[in-house]
Amino acid sequence: MAILETVLKILLGLLGLGLVVFVHELGHFLVARIVGIEVEAFCIGWGKTILKKKIGAVEYRLAIFPVGGYCKMRGEDEFKAAHEDQEIKPVKGTYYGASPWRRILVSLAGPLFNLLFAVLVLSVIWGIGFEVNTLENRIILASDIDEDSSYPATLAGLETGDRIIAIDGRATEHYHDVQEAIAPYADKDLRITVEREGEILDYRLRPVLDKTSGAGKIGVYFWTDPVIATVNPGSPAALAGLLPGDRLLSANGVELPYSAALYSVLEAQPPELALEYEREGRTERAELALSYNEAGETGLGISYQMLRYRTPRYTLWGALVKGAEETWQTLTVSLRSLALLFKGIDLTQAVSGPVRITYMVGDAAAAGFEQSLGMGILSMAEFLALISVALGVMNLLPLPVLDGGMVVLFIVELIKGRPLGPRTRYAFQTLGVVLIFGLMALAVFGDILFLVRR
Repeated sequence: MAILETVLKILLGLLGLGLVVFVHELGHFLVARIVGIEVEAFCIGWGKTILKKKIGAVEYRLAIFPVGGYCKMRGEDEFKAAHEDQEIKPVKGTYYGASPWRRILVSLAGPLFNLLFAVLVLSVIWGIGFEVNTLENRIILASDIDEDSSYPATLAGLETGDRIIAIDGRATEHYHDVQEAIAPYADKDLRITVEREGEILDYRLRPVLDKTSGAGKIGVYFWTDPVIATVNPGSPAALAGLLPGDRLLSANGVELPYSAALYSVLEAQPPELALEYEREGRTERAELALSYNEAGETGLGISYQMLRYRTPRYTLWGALVKGAEETWQTLTVSLRSLALLFKGIDLTQAVSGPVRITYMVGDAAAAGFEQSLGMGILSMAEFLALISVALGVMNLLPLPVLDGGMVVLFIVELIKGRPLGPRTRYAFQTLGVVLIFGLMALAVFGDILFLVRR
């Protein structure tokens, strides 16, 4: 069953990632034709072509692997003649026959279409409204769980039970708001406003960098009452007779005022878990037999009740504005995240390759579909908007092979007033291939570790 679920997630992820790449290549394709560059082939996917049809001067292709794709423009690969030291003769309608500014427009079109796609998707989501499952903005100090007092939240003076109601003046109504306001700002001073027993207090703290995820963290968990929402069939909880609606009271004699308190009990890896819980006003007891994986992790097979609310439905203009705002916010966060690559993070954990991205897209969709068809579509759409922005940002990096690298070449050509020599172009592209394949190898290695750990 687990294998089938993984296959389903990968298939969903392939469809989603294929759509994002299609949008990117469509941008190159449309703008190339607009500025007068002839397109020889437009392909979705990589590998052997399984379907193709020529319409006009363009051959449309579908390849066997539905991730990736390309837009092949006439004369685009002429730099390969560099080893013969031949000059590239400009020919009307070819890639290098077009002026540098036209090629710049074509290179920028892919990332631009990715950003427009994200705006469109997010605008549709905000236009129809959606339900959100989230946690409270009420916190639990991590130091109360693992007794480590070095966390920023603990050092700043925050307390378990505080509600984080604003960060740097920005309101934070739910856990998701708090996470968005902290994760991108490792090593930056933040003003945290909390509500404690009716009193409003301000604190200053600096999130530390989590070198595994690349995100900033302050050392808090978010409050969840230990009330069971779901029980997985065949899990230790199901075998012990636990049911949705049961409220956990204690575990191995340790009181559970919130669900996170169970972590400290399980950290000792007890072979059995003695639970006291409340059901319909009665106190009951259950014994769970536990097993652990190589990482020392176990699963009880339960989830806890979360908050659910529905967002308002925006007007057409309001939805477009909201979609643009969220896309801009995602874009700025993506740019800040790039700087973290040089701060000693674990690249095998924080840098995702195509396998992990595909899995995560499918996982987000599958988790949503478990709740409803609408939630599944919503979850996948939100994740695709995020991936689309990330793909656009990545392609704008001034690295050879990427769109940003090509823009750099063409700007140099504009400044010099003449094309760069083919040997220079070939060397630039070769360097890019080495860099990109090196990064891809690192990402794929991390992807393999990710799947093995799961």
